Amino acid sequence: MSMTQKVLVKVYTGVVSAAAALVAQRLLTAGWKAITGADSTPDPNDPDTPLGQAIVWALASGIGLGAAQLFTARFTERRLRELSQT
Repeated sequence: MSMTQKVLVKVYTGVVSAAAALVAQRLLTAGWKAITGADSTPDPNDPDTPLGQAIVWALASGIGLGAAQLFTARFTERRLRELSQT
């Protein structure tokens, strides 16, 4: 693989990862609002936020963004394998 191709792969992976993270964050926020009926997501760093809400939001965010990262990595790897076989 040439240097130009390596750079393009890194750019492609970065763009897809950023888009997936943005979509995942928006889905998590919309899901939180739909489930709790709150106007916004809790701020885990705010001492006035109940500890339970802060923990649940931190776990949901971590799992959601981690899953998005996993799916993105698998998607880009599969796509790059397809391109390298042609």
